[in-house]
Amino acid sequence: MGKVIEDWNLLEAALDECRSAGKKIVSTNGVFDIVHVGHVRYLRAARALGDCLVVGVNSDECTRSLKGPTRPFVPQADRIEMLAALECVDIVTIFNESTPERLLEVIKPDVHAKGGDYHPALLPEAKVVQRHGGKVEIIPFEEGHSTTSIAERISSALSERA
Repeated sequence: MGKVIEDWNLLEAALDECRSAGKKIVSTNGVFDIVHVGHVRYLRAARALGDCLVVGVNSDECTRSLKGPTRPFVPQADRIEMLAALECVDIVTIFNESTPERLLEVIKPDVHAKGGDYHPALLPEAKVVQRHGGKVEIIPFEEGHSTTSIAERISSALSERA
């Protein structure tokens, strides 16, 4: 089971311990609003790129600014607890910005993983990762498995009942 570390000073200390033990640090980030099989497959693939997977989760406030006033569906405390319970996740933390650049300045990952719906050259955080000697890896997108598609199916089912 992973650890939830919200204090970035403690996060940095935990990652220093991992590095001292010779572990390769992998990071990823996202909203992870409704955790589904696409997320689990993605996180397993990200973890396979190294020895310690750190997941940065957008705060509730940040999620609203990115996704709209009806999001997140699940509060950040529940989202981080769910992610920390996954075997492939070592550390979960929260960030408040629209991009994870400031968080990645703390993590300094060897690898930063993103889903196949992103292009490395268009990621604002890629420069931060590369400046610290890391690289960005794109993990293929799981077609048919997205929070948006799940929300749309739920909304459609509720509309049919009305």
